[in-house]
Amino acid sequence: MRVLKILKWLVLGVAILFVVVQFKRPARTNPPVDEAQTIFAQTQMTPQVAAIVERSCRDCHSNKTVWPWYTNVSPLSWFITGHVDEGRRNLNLSEWGGYDKDRQSRKLQQMCDEVTDGAMPLSTYTPLHPGSKPSAVEVKTLCAWTAAERARLSAK
Repeated sequence: MRVLKILKWLVLGVAILFVVVQFKRPARTNPPVDEAQTIFAQTQMTPQVAAIVERSCRDCHSNKTVWPWYTNVSPLSWFITGHVDEGRRNLNLSEWGGYDKDRQSRKLQQMCDEVTDGAMPLSTYTPLHPGSKPSAVEVKTLCAWTAAERARLSAK
């Protein structure tokens, strides 16, 4: 009987804590986008590559994040917003035109390396976003495009 009472108070405490943390949510932002500065406008991207990037990269690596309903629930919102903020700091497809040629070249190589290694998209992202994990053929397509873009950048 005593264990049941302790369990009841524990569940009540967790429920109260869950309600309280709902008042502490991080800002889910989507800063304005100058379409002329995006990777889509600044590169010679094929429709196939654009589809891969939209499906697999956009949510965490651009200012056009789609924020699903569950990003309103703390503490999950803290986890997701932190990943998006970190993703944007590392590579922001919406601000591609602001990067110098060397940084663009490094980021293109990094894109290929990380999808080839399976590091991107994150394994925590793919279960809730079916189809976001690129197939082997899509990885080759993306890497061929990044190589072509790097060659184009070095020729400028």
